[in-house]
Amino acid sequence: MFGVLEGTGVEVIDPRFHRIIPGSARVERLWTGARWSEGPAWFPAHNTLVWSDIPNDRMLRYDAVSGHVGIFRQPARNSNGNTVDREGRLVTCEHGGRQVTRTEHDGRITVLASHYAGKRLNSPNDVVVKSDGSIWFTDPDYGIASDYEGDAAESEIGACNVYRIDGQSGEISLVADDFEKPNGLAFSPDESILYIADSFSGFSPDDGRRHIRACAVGADGASLGRSDIFATCAAGVFDGFRLDRTGRLWSSAADGVHIFAPDGDMIGKVAIPEIVANVCWGGPKLNRLFICGTTSLYAVMTHTNGLGPRGL
Repeated sequence: MFGVLEGTGVEVIDPRFHRIIPGSARVERLWTGARWSEGPAWFPAHNTLVWSDIPNDRMLRYDAVSGHVGIFRQPARNSNGNTVDREGRLVTCEHGGRQVTRTEHDGRITVLASHYAGKRLNSPNDVVVKSDGSIWFTDPDYGIASDYEGDAAESEIGACNVYRIDGQSGEISLVADDFEKPNGLAFSPDESILYIADSFSGFSPDDGRRHIRACAVGADGASLGRSDIFATCAAGVFDGFRLDRTGRLWSSAADGVHIFAPDGDMIGKVAIPEIVANVCWGGPKLNRLFICGTTSLYAVMTHTNGLGPRGL
């Protein structure tokens, strides 16, 4: 019989999930005190996790050796999603700056994208780096909708799109313009699919888009083709997510983390007592899942391994 494993916060929906969660797994709350935690990114060189606390306009850093949490950057231009590129540099989506930036090894900040077709971006939300060095990011309007997560403003572009920054030229191209609120995104292990969440909640359970779409990556590696709904959220909306090395997708939801097999079946959940915004893999073996709840940082050990920076 499958169900909630007492004391673990883990719910087994499909027997396939038993193989990827240790029987001794326990959800740990590592820290609390944020307003809206988002965008965790793991740095293996120094065993630390960096994440955003958007309304408090700061970025935090967790030291996995000492357990200490401190300020990484404040002010942080209401940073949201973060990732690590192939050279170990921090790539950040900024609501307040309405741009995507890279923090160089010496601390300098390089602006990678701020405009498209001469118009300011809305508020870049989440970001992922492909093995060819290109950077793909979503641009909904959450950061300009009010002053809570950024600065209230009118959209210059007039739409919420998905973009690609070329790894060589830095050219910005539009890759998807048919999303209401494009949010989290991640590539499949072979990079043939880009998964993108559409987090438009609407005003009723039947009004809006609460799904993740699987978008075929074109033969040129720089465009998107056909897309199909991969999974629909059963609790709130999907936000950020990451994949493990076997192609299972671990996504945020209103009641924790939902885990999907590559065929789209939900096989398990990790229950968290607050809304989850995003997750990432960390630890020396990339088998520890870090989870950004609304106010807190959580973690759980697994029997699987996440995808690290591409092309290394």
